Amino acid sequence: MSDLPERIEAAIATVLPRDGFTALHEPRFAGNEWAYVKECIDTGWVSSAGKFVDRFEQELAAYSGAAHAVAVANGTAALHVALQLAGVQAGDEVIVPALTFAATATAVAYCGATPHFVDSAESTLGMDAAALRSHLERIADSSGGACVNRRTGRAIRAVVPMHTFGHPVALEELLAVAADFGLTVVEDAAESLGSLYRDRHTGTFGRLGTLSFNGNKTITTGGGGAILTDDPDLAKRAKHLTTTAKVPHRWEYFHDQIGYNYRLPNLNAALGCAQLEQLPGFIESKRRLYERYATAFTGVAGATVFAEPEHCRSNYWLQTLLLDAGAADERDAVLARTNDAGFMTRPAWTLLSRLPMYVSCPSAPLPVAESLAMRIVNLPSSAGLA
Repeated sequence: MSDLPERIEAAIATVLPRDGFTALHEPRFAGNEWAYVKECIDTGWVSSAGKFVDRFEQELAAYSGAAHAVAVANGTAALHVALQLAGVQAGDEVIVPALTFAATATAVAYCGATPHFVDSAESTLGMDAAALRSHLERIADSSGGACVNRRTGRAIRAVVPMHTFGHPVALEELLAVAADFGLTVVEDAAESLGSLYRDRHTGTFGRLGTLSFNGNKTITTGGGGAILTDDPDLAKRAKHLTTTAKVPHRWEYFHDQIGYNYRLPNLNAALGCAQLEQLPGFIESKRRLYERYATAFTGVAGATVFAEPEHCRSNYWLQTLLLDAGAADERDAVLARTNDAGFMTRPAWTLLSRLPMYVSCPSAPLPVAESLAMRIVNLPSSAGLA
């Protein structure tokens, strides 16, 4: 074993104080959070109706550049409904990266569809458009207008790129692949609020996009998520489906289809409004933190702090250390050393294709994702650390 774990710990210590235990990512409440939440309590508007829900949706749309935003209970709920609105049905397949949080595939399964795993690009950590094209050319038939997996006979309905740790995928290339094979793009932008690809916000390139406001995200509503779209009909249907499909009426309870109790409560939206007011400052702090880490690791051979991809401005949601291929077998020693020293670090997720409920799902070759999964170490990333 080399001294790499020791050198990594020392580099982190030049950025962060050795003062107790530094969490991976903590929320920061330094604005109007208490005032807005207290207003909900004082007025009694604490559930799924209230002015802060409407305000949060309007401000999310304005910030992202999407025509419409529909706030929901969490990011998984957002992706579940977005996939339904994109036409995903039971028996379909949906292309997702193997290297992503479980919710990306969970939402597919909620639709009765099957996740179809593809590889990642080391330059973005997200879905590799070139590898996806090669894979579809091998296994798919799109000559009849629909994309069909020749090996399973199932329709491949959609593709879900996820912007890993806040870094945008190569959307231009990915959109071209989707267009050539007749796939609907639904962006999983859960981690990338505030990230831009060619000066345009992530989550606004596909037919729909989704966000998450979990407690560890760049801004939080406690729990929470949102669906983004430029299509007014899809936005209307999203709000209807996520509000139990209840037909509006002064007193009558009539539901015209199976809906979901997915609406975001006013209490959570109030928290979100206060967090949105501080979002530009949070992102600038996280970008400063990246610069400090990058400087600290300049002389550490065997490990590199991951930088935003070309043509992108990332929110640096989670700062990411990428070990050299030759140092992959030292990852667990790095994790043990840094956590023992009081710096919370973590590896990437277990590849979804290796989870018991997905091992039989279709998959492309995953050489890059398999390599990345053994080499990624996330560093403490809270906005307050800068």
